[in-house]
Amino acid sequence: MKFQQTLPALAAIAIALCGCKATAPSKAENAVTNEVKHEVTIGGKDVKNPIAYSADAAKEGGEHFQHHCQICHGLDGQNTGVPFATKMDPPVADLSVKDVQDYTDGQLKWIIENGIKPSGMPGWKGILEEEEMWNIVHYIRHLPAKGSLGAPEIFKEEAEEHEHMHGAAAHDHKDAKPHKH
Repeated sequence: MKFQQTLPALAAIAIALCGCKATAPSKAENAVTNEVKHEVTIGGKDVKNPIAYSADAAKEGGEHFQHHCQICHGLDGQNTGVPFATKMDPPVADLSVKDVQDYTDGQLKWIIENGIKPSGMPGWKGILEEEEMWNIVHYIRHLPAKGSLGAPEIFKEEAEEHEHMHGAAAHDHKDAKPHKH
């Protein structure tokens, strides 16, 4: 009797599991998601950058970017040297790609200010001043060539430490006497 009662529940679970196959989003799904982000989710679309572009404004924005953003986006804004950037879900945005560059200045500033939930992008409201955020937008619009600034120091140090540890371990094994039972 119990088997007959659980059979429908087991069948429903089996059907649900077979029908719930995780796959990468299709081009159409990505297009819809990007359209929703650009038109609905991300605010500031019509807000103009009150700071005129200048090399000095972009340079100042780059300095703030290096202090606050490079840990996830790399020094160049293109994830160079950030080992976890593609492993995040969603991946850390490469700020040079068309999808990001298609945002208006107001939208980029809104993202910097408010973050994007549920991604790992934090909001910097109350930490960065308005002018600093607008200058970061100028930096994002004029990113350096991919890889031209190298990897963030924290990841270079980590890679060197990892290499040193593995190099020392290999050296230790080379000099070690064979283990006998």
